[in-house]
Amino acid sequence: MDDDGPITVLLIEDDADTLEMYRLRLERDGYDVRTATDGEEGLARAVELRPDIVFLDIRLPKLDGLEVLGRLRENESTAQIPVVVLSNYGEKDLIDRGQTLGALEFLVKAHTTPVDLSEGIDEWLKE
Repeated sequence: MDDDGPITVLLIEDDADTLEMYRLRLERDGYDVRTATDGEEGLARAVELRPDIVFLDIRLPKLDGLEVLGRLRENESTAQIPVVVLSNYGEKDLIDRGQTLGALEFLVKAHTTPVDLSEGIDEWLKE
């Protein structure tokens, strides 16, 4: 993490309204927010940017979020980036798979406001 500049957040989300809702709040709170709307783009942006934290949807076009997470963990340059899964789906098997692949947290969108994300970043970056 670069102590001299804002925290860089990569938000990988295919739903435009959801993406915009979270992006606006995070930017308003001073984060440098980058976005991707499918798994392939998200993976490429994570490798290119090496953000401080990634918020990752599960159901994504081209490459699903769990596959993205697995590939991030396999790549030496992205293996240590904290990833928080942010999904509409909270089934136990998905949560277990996300945690096995190294997700820091698994959040269900219906229970997670943009404020929750913003307020959680400092804590997640300490872990």
